[in-house]
Amino acid sequence: MSDGSLSQDEIDALLLGGSVDTPSAGSFGGGSSLSASEENALAALLQKASESQSGTLSGMMGASVSIGAPSLEVVTKEELQKALSDETVEIKIDFKEGVSGGHLYYFSPGDALKLAGPMMGQDDVELNATAISAIGEAVSQITGAAVTVIGDKIGRTIMPDSPDGQSIPKTMIRAPQGEMVKVNYKVSLDNGDSFSLVEIIDLPVAREIASLAGGSDSSDMMSDFDSMTGGSGAMDMMGGMGGMNQMGGMNQMGGMGQMGGMNQMGGMGQMGGMGQMGGMNMGMGGMMGMGQQPPNVQGVQLPDFGASVSPSEQRNIGLLMDVSMELTVELGRTKWQIKDILGMGEGTIIELDKLAGEPVDILVNHNLIAKGEVVVIDENFGVRVTEIVSSMDRLQKG
Repeated sequence: MSDGSLSQDEIDALLLGGSVDTPSAGSFGGGSSLSASEENALAALLQKASESQSGTLSGMMGASVSIGAPSLEVVTKEELQKALSDETVEIKIDFKEGVSGGHLYYFSPGDALKLAGPMMGQDDVELNATAISAIGEAVSQITGAAVTVIGDKIGRTIMPDSPDGQSIPKTMIRAPQGEMVKVNYKVSLDNGDSFSLVEIIDLPVAREIASLAGGSDSSDMMSDFDSMTGGSGAMDMMGGMGGMNQMGGMNQMGGMGQMGGMNQMGGMGQMGGMGQMGGMNMGMGGMMGMGQQPPNVQGVQLPDFGASVSPSEQRNIGLLMDVSMELTVELGRTKWQIKDILGMGEGTIIELDKLAGEPVDILVNHNLIAKGEVVVIDENFGVRVTEIVSSMDRLQKG
């Protein structure tokens, strides 16, 4: 019924006396799985996060970048495919800790190049593996900025996975099955150019974040409360509480019979008149004689902060995990005069400063980190690490 018309199955159900489900009042976009309060809570979080993302993206692109207000809708995978370009750039960066679930970004090829060009510092950029890697790095950075804001709000440390990017036909996208939240942003650059950014959040993840942010539906909360009270409702439990004008903070309880000094219970400052509580028993509908169990009070379990790493440090370390570095195995070195080098030809033997069978050096970015022995694996040369070089040995080598 997404287009407003009835299918044949729905018509048959009506003729047989059945009913047809219609979207609830809290639905928006293409689905009914988010209430209005959840939508508002999630939109407010993403709006706040986009402000931080704008600053992060500006620093990476070396230009002023503005990310507009998010536009949310619930869609299915088929509806998402219809909205994407035939060839699309997909960056998959799922949430793996704090909250767990699918999380992706989509760009049209033209919009992807508008982001990749400034990231790479080039004007004419092709949509190749290098450009997609640059887009993945940008997405990783703005995702990190977003989860920091969201995590602070919901009281959790959210860790995203490493970005996995590819340019694929839209029929091959890895979006979640079923319903998901599609978030549309308009990204504006200081040169007047702009491009669209599509963010996909798995629906269970979106609902969990919205709930933790205070976006639970009030009707659901009342239903849960009714089930706890046997359906009697809040007012039935409170009985004849007469003068409880302000129940939120129990500020004024003057009309609850003869309670002497308990006229103001907000700060529980005066309790001298607690000797006459007869009127309170009747006024509260026998609430104090109902045999209620005392509240279950538990101690607070505080985490061990001494051995933990801060979220910012974890994110900073995570940024380096995908950085490529040059690893070199060095058999040895020697020094020759220019005349010897010019006289070098086929059959010339170069004598190195290493003895036969002596461990070879393993260098990362020309810095000695380990020693090893040469081995042969399936007709290929390899090196078995035999020693990790200490910082003192490294300085002596340098």
